[in-house]
Amino acid sequence: MDVTPSDVHVESARIQRQIEDYLGLGPGNLLFEFRQLDAQTRLDLITVNPRHQQSFLFRYETGYDRLDVLRKMLAYVQRFRDEESSYTIQWRARGDKELQTSYFRAHNAYEALDKLYYGRDLNTITVFSVVLNPSS
Repeated sequence: MDVTPSDVHVESARIQRQIEDYLGLGPGNLLFEFRQLDAQTRLDLITVNPRHQQSFLFRYETGYDRLDVLRKMLAYVQRFRDEESSYTIQWRARGDKELQTSYFRAHNAYEALDKLYYGRDLNTITVFSVVLNPSS
């Protein structure tokens, strides 16, 4: 059976919807950014906070094509709560007066901070605290 580009597009859309549904995020709150890195495809899954409109890296995956990375991402979102710790980061964007609180799942505090700073200059955000939350 030959797989057509249309089949790939339909399957990609289906998996993206599954990821959105599993995470409980509405349209526009989850961005799927694909790019080629040498012979691999990388997917950056980015969350957008509806309250302050800041975006953060949720997770990235690499694989041999678009469907491969989407399948890996779906597998990750279905199990990440069991594998990673929860962190609370309090921060403020340069020029803002309001302190923000964001939550991240990560293997360690450095990975949580990488997710916070994803795609931005380190000088645009001041971090006030990084707290490992008790596991339940």
